[in-house]
Amino acid sequence: MHESRVVIFDTTLRDGEQAPGFSLRTDEKLLMARRLDDLGVDVIEAGFPIASADDADAVRLVATTVRRPVVAALARACAVDIERAAWALAPAARARIHTFIATSDLHLSRKLHITRDECLEAAIAAVRLARSHTDDVQFSAEDATRSDVDFLCRVVEAVITEGCTTVNLPDTVGYSTPDELFEFFTAIRGRVPNADRAVFSTHCHDDLGMATANTLAAVRAGAGQVEVAINGIGERAGNASCEEVVMAMRVRRDLLRCETGIRTEALFATSRTLAELTGQDVQANKAIVGRNAFAHEAGIHQDGVLKDRRTYEIMRPQDVGVPATTLVLGKHSGRHAVKQRCEDLGHLLDRLEVDRVYRAMIVRADAQKTITDEDLQQMVQSVRASAQADVATPAAGLAAAGVPVPVARPKATVGVRPR
Repeated sequence: MHESRVVIFDTTLRDGEQAPGFSLRTDEKLLMARRLDDLGVDVIEAGFPIASADDADAVRLVATTVRRPVVAALARACAVDIERAAWALAPAARARIHTFIATSDLHLSRKLHITRDECLEAAIAAVRLARSHTDDVQFSAEDATRSDVDFLCRVVEAVITEGCTTVNLPDTVGYSTPDELFEFFTAIRGRVPNADRAVFSTHCHDDLGMATANTLAAVRAGAGQVEVAINGIGERAGNASCEEVVMAMRVRRDLLRCETGIRTEALFATSRTLAELTGQDVQANKAIVGRNAFAHEAGIHQDGVLKDRRTYEIMRPQDVGVPATTLVLGKHSGRHAVKQRCEDLGHLLDRLEVDRVYRAMIVRADAQKTITDEDLQQMVQSVRASAQADVATPAAGLAAAGVPVPVARPKATVGVRPR
């Protein structure tokens, strides 16, 4: 079956940076943009130029410096925003103006205070103006998944007619389920008569923890672009995670039948760069890039991974730029992992030594949860010191190793009377 090429639209520097605590300075934005370029993303959404002079300058600097990917800038469906975005993108080798307006009745009535017809007119005018600046125009129907489908189809058809090349249908508040999103994209693409003239894009938020699953559902329904962020950062609970979406496509290529241009071995380094710039680390159990993503403590898991990593790992750590699997030593670990870790540290232990080090490790792990390499080195030295003592004074050596030593009793004398 033919594999489709999915466009990776990274919004780390726009939606991601809008999240509380994730703001970046101009020089930091440029550094992150370079990392995204190295990663191989197709589109870098560099910012929202109308938001501030600094943001506009940052977008312009990225557009000037980063030449391979498309550089996009966000603009509301109004002239002042679009002109500001056009100015910021002017130096770009490949520029995209990304304009948007809400289409749900809730947003139209409660936020924008406009009618459906006014919304439609604004969308058409925005795309028309953006097209006067660039051939690459993206339109987003904010809150698309809670919009009336008939009205949404009218808007989508109209913006494509005006020359919009990418149509984004975001799940703005992370409300949808994967089944719903699959049916939603299938319906829109099937009902809009000129749908074949534009790439459909998905932008999912993680309010219910389904952003990655929803993104993949949209891809299965024909979306040709996914909007993601490194480490899943973004408004509220965040966006679909770039590393999760990309690796799901790679690991489950048999099901999703698609590919990307991402250099997956750069994912971990890109994640670390963002964490360092923002001072916001990812949770330990975060998929793909969390510190426990390729770590094993349970003895059964460690034994399986040492025999064949596929028993408990569905991808190699090196595939995402993690140097190696980590066997964490703790109270759940087994002898096999202790022996292997000692060998990694340069200590070849015999069976008795392994057993003694293992028992010492379990005792210490109960007190301090995890065992460091330094702890293990000390245990090996202690066990070997006790073994040397055992050779010189067997009883002392056994006692030092924690082995019970029987107490010698005086022999009874037979046939001899004391005088």
